[in-house]
Amino acid sequence: MGTAEFPVVSLAEALERLAGMPPFLEKALAGRTAEALRIRTEAGGEFSLVEQACHLRDLEREGYLHRLHRMLIEDTPELPGFEGGEIARMRNYQAQDAHAAACDFARCRAALVAGLAALDPPQLQRTARFGGRLISVADLASMVVDHDRGHREELQRLVASLPAP
Repeated sequence: MGTAEFPVVSLAEALERLAGMPPFLEKALAGRTAEALRIRTEAGGEFSLVEQACHLRDLEREGYLHRLHRMLIEDTPELPGFEGGEIARMRNYQAQDAHAAACDFARCRAALVAGLAALDPPQLQRTARFGGRLISVADLASMVVDHDRGHREELQRLVASLPAP
């Protein structure tokens, strides 16, 4: 993903949206049986609710937090992608605990929000290469917001397609 592929938002707006994702995920999981958490539907995209929670946790921890750290300590690092579908299969997300994953995601997201909020303007302009493009830390924040948007939409469709809790 590069700067031409996601809408850029202000840091204040990004922080607000980023902080809102963990409660959104927890609401999607609330009251669901273990069986319902593992249902995959076309409406929900590639993942079940448990897979969504695990994906968000792992991408936050191993993707976004790691990328931010590298961007702040290295000069224009080359950042790897994160193969979510492949990782989900390798780690057997379907067998994991959705609520534990959501809790871990919330902790990692809080760390990301706090880390971004503490940055000064020069730090927000530090760069990295990602997906063949040059991105800034501010761009990274916008990328996470856009990624969340996609998962919110998938979660909404998935929840709407499941029986009520």
